[in-house]
Amino acid sequence: MFTGIITDVGHVIAASKRGEAMFKISTDFDRHDIAIGASISCSGVCLTVIDTGGFEGKDWFMAQASEETLSCTTLKNWIIGTKVNLERALKVGDELGGHFVTGHIDAIAKVLNFQPIKGSMTYEIETPKGLERFIARKGSVTLDGVSLTVNDITSSSFFINIIPHTQKYTTLGDIQIGERLNLEIDPIARYVERYNMSSAENLKLIEHG
Repeated sequence: MFTGIITDVGHVIAASKRGEAMFKISTDFDRHDIAIGASISCSGVCLTVIDTGGFEGKDWFMAQASEETLSCTTLKNWIIGTKVNLERALKVGDELGGHFVTGHIDAIAKVLNFQPIKGSMTYEIETPKGLERFIARKGSVTLDGVSLTVNDITSSSFFINIIPHTQKYTTLGDIQIGERLNLEIDPIARYVERYNMSSAENLKLIEHG
């Protein structure tokens, strides 16, 4: 479990996509504090650490991704030099600064437009088909691992605001029109939808006795 508050931006320093993909990612995290088997959110995707080490004064960790993960996230496009938003897994007692994030990507979302507003940037993001009911004005979404508030919605898109701090300390400061981002909807929205579906099904059973 994560919160969507990015604490480091790493870089892919080695990548292999044969079979189970392997990514070596540089980080400012202390490698001695990263356990093998630990979970790290990598641009929104929960990946398992399988090795750690250091090279030229920089720590790194190795993470593994399945073919399924590659097919439904932007990891398939990662190359050496790709910037990666990083967040360690939430621990009991940690501050919940964003919202609950699972690291399980729901879809890839496309950047449609952006507009600067007083130092911040407002982005219009295309809503992937089938997820419209999960995205609400003033609700939460995660884009490339960053917890964001939905400012407004249309029938096919939603708008988010990226403040200067987020632009500087995450990869979202570099995104361009047409770029694709890992999208995770708010898990609470998913459970509410499931509850509503169950309630509707139960009501039908009662009505038809």
